[in-house]
Amino acid sequence: MEAQSCIRVLCVDDHPLIRNGIAHDLEDAPDLVLVGLAATGLEAVAAYRNHRPDVTLVDLRLPDIDGVEVIHRIKAEYPHARCVMLTTFSGDVQVSRALKAGAVGYLLKSTLDKDLIDTIRRVHAGHRCIPKEIASELAEHLHVDNLSLRELEILKVVAEGNSNKIVGDRLNISEETVKGHMKNILMKLNANDRTHAVMIALKRGYFDVRSQ
Repeated sequence: MEAQSCIRVLCVDDHPLIRNGIAHDLEDAPDLVLVGLAATGLEAVAAYRNHRPDVTLVDLRLPDIDGVEVIHRIKAEYPHARCVMLTTFSGDVQVSRALKAGAVGYLLKSTLDKDLIDTIRRVHAGHRCIPKEIASELAEHLHVDNLSLRELEILKVVAEGNSNKIVGDRLNISEETVKGHMKNILMKLNANDRTHAVMIALKRGYFDVRSQ
């Protein structure tokens, strides 16, 4: 199949092994062609402008700006861009952020071997591609109140093992204010205690240990 009639793909990931693996998989698909690679968010936006791919694969975690921001910037310039988020996270919060930014697909890196080629083809054909387990996670929390920025800020400090007093000192708020926020956090996350709240927040993708 001639290159101009193939689905043109841009891959954005800061891990060489992932980029090389995707490049290898695309070589085996006669209707797909890799037109560019990027290792950072800023490289990704520049590469999109240069190549105008049909489908862009974007890693969630990048060393400069995250994948959600990359998609947001690309879509701001090119509203018809079709972007697929790549990630190790299946949490509903991260998925929601990606979809709101304009992603039309979501791929877990653990299923790339199985789902990559089909997802690219389906997204190019105009479909949304969200794995069933992730769609179920989204549906489960559809009507649940999200944590506010202040609540998330507090929970991140709590996740480091700090007491309410230390959290308050760190954020320049009173210990009583921290207690009030923690009460709301436990209620929103349906958590039994502080440790349970942190575990739920990690699972749902509010933050991860590397962001600490």
